[in-house]
Amino acid sequence: MTQLCLYYGVTRGGFYAWRNRAVSLHAERDRELRSEITRCFALHRGRYGSPRIHHAMITSGWTVSRRRVARLMREAGLRAKAVHGYRAKVGTHRFYGQHPNRLRTVHATAPDQIWVGDITYIAVAGTWRYLAIVMDQYSRRILAWSLSRRRDARVTRAVLTAAVTRRRPPAGLIFHSDRGSEYLAAQFGDRVTALGLLQSASTAGPGDNAHMESFFHSLKAEVTRGVIYDQDTVLRRDIDSYMRYYNTTRQHSALGYHSPCAFERLVL
Repeated sequence: MTQLCLYYGVTRGGFYAWRNRAVSLHAERDRELRSEITRCFALHRGRYGSPRIHHAMITSGWTVSRRRVARLMREAGLRAKAVHGYRAKVGTHRFYGQHPNRLRTVHATAPDQIWVGDITYIAVAGTWRYLAIVMDQYSRRILAWSLSRRRDARVTRAVLTAAVTRRRPPAGLIFHSDRGSEYLAAQFGDRVTALGLLQSASTAGPGDNAHMESFFHSLKAEVTRGVIYDQDTVLRRDIDSYMRYYNTTRQHSALGYHSPCAFERLVL
């Protein structure tokens, strides 16, 4: 011990005083905060980064800065599941003139004015399953979803019909999608008209259906990325669980860190 003290240039008395010194209030507070941060991170299954963790803690009554939360998360090795960038596909379906992009001139000011839809694919036992979703653009709430082995107008018709049955929107609601054939097919357009909705489709260029693209990025980053599915039932279970979590619990920065359901209760 004497040689160690000589090496670092401290006295034996100073070393023992440091070793027996009580933990500082700041260090004790860090310990408490780190424990709560870890609990919150686990509660949301690693989906929250420091902004959402910070907001969740403030909502729960904790007093802490966002910078301190970020520091403690770094020290604890807590990193949110990453969402990788999206690259638009080339050679997409040509745009049909009878489906204008109505979002150029209309903007939602309340739920059930504009719905958006999209479809993505997830592998199960080496083959694709196609997930179609309808979202309320204003509240970001997922209204209906359908999983199918086929990517065609039948799956998009089914999920739109389910959303209308659940929400009973007013006539004239705009349904917006990309230019995929499963949305621009005549049988889908006929169903949109029969339901009293107005169809809208993206023009060339990114951003027209950004809400749906963002949701799919989150779904894949937080649920399906790195998971090998060999049964439809397991995939359906995970999707159903995430949809309920997303609608009722997951904070959305664009909604003032409210969940979609909580946001709708505020505005309705």
